[in-house]
Amino acid sequence: MHPIASNHFKIILKINRVKGLFILDTGASSSFVDVKLGEKFKLNSEVSVIKARGAGPDTIDTLLSKNNMIQIGDWKKNQVPIALIDLSYVNDAFDSIDASPVDGILGADILKKGNAIIDYEKRYLYLK
Repeated sequence: MHPIASNHFKIILKINRVKGLFILDTGASSSFVDVKLGEKFKLNSEVSVIKARGAGPDTIDTLLSKNNMIQIGDWKKNQVPIALIDLSYVNDAFDSIDASPVDGILGADILKKGNAIIDYEKRYLYLK
């Protein structure tokens, strides 16, 4: 895990064998990829009736991609659904603090699948 100026941690992971930079967010119920990067991560998506919601009052339209492979270090999981949303507001916020943009958000859904243990002091994410 790599700390950034916003007090978040960035993590490198692979979706469908494509490397990306993601925010580790235990408060996000689902994992997301920026909708503009669906093709990069080989995500076959369909319109979803599920609306995403962040800290603000507005809901966000989502797309859903099923049956994806995710890899974090040596840990791998198949048949993983991943939502796609517009992350421009997140990346705009990072830009305002001179942090590089992210491809997505690693949320609690994946952390639960991996029985995650987060060691903040050593900056390490353990998955089983």
